[in-house]
Amino acid sequence: MREQTTKTRLIDASLPALFAAIVAVCAWISFMMPSGISFTLQTFGIALCGFFLGTKRGTVSIAVYLLIGLIGVPVFAGFNSGVGAFGGPTGGFLYGFLPFVVLCSLRFKKAWIQWVLSLVGLIVLYLCGTVHFCLLTGMGVVPALMLTVVPYVIKDVASVVLAKLIADRLRKALPV
Repeated sequence: MREQTTKTRLIDASLPALFAAIVAVCAWISFMMPSGISFTLQTFGIALCGFFLGTKRGTVSIAVYLLIGLIGVPVFAGFNSGVGAFGGPTGGFLYGFLPFVVLCSLRFKKAWIQWVLSLVGLIVLYLCGTVHFCLLTGMGVVPALMLTVVPYVIKDVASVVLAKLIADRLRKALPV
């Protein structure tokens, strides 16, 4: 019985750290758009984290990722980090990662509910990012959406779908 508790503690500690690293790698796989906003795989990594790890571990993983970036480790897109990343025009997307991972991590018997919640999570992510962007740049909502959201919607929806499919297979192969 004690061994199972130790094993569970080890898994609870190591999986969020592993997925924080996976999200960092997904952030580094990026290229700069003409708008100055990076095109990354972060939404894929965060969705995968939520779908695979569940609410508690997924939230811890993204919180660890954000804290590591906040203290200065270059884990964000473009190898950025620090308070400036949170306070910059795209910092709202960083804040939006937490509700996004939570909404992706909620599990229901009816699969369509999880799909809907993950898409609602994307909308919340976009809302956090766009509001922050508008406040910092003074840009209107529609131009901000055209710059920070519209070019990424197809990639982000595809990322969520792919992350869900991969997470379902991983959970069957590696029940944790």
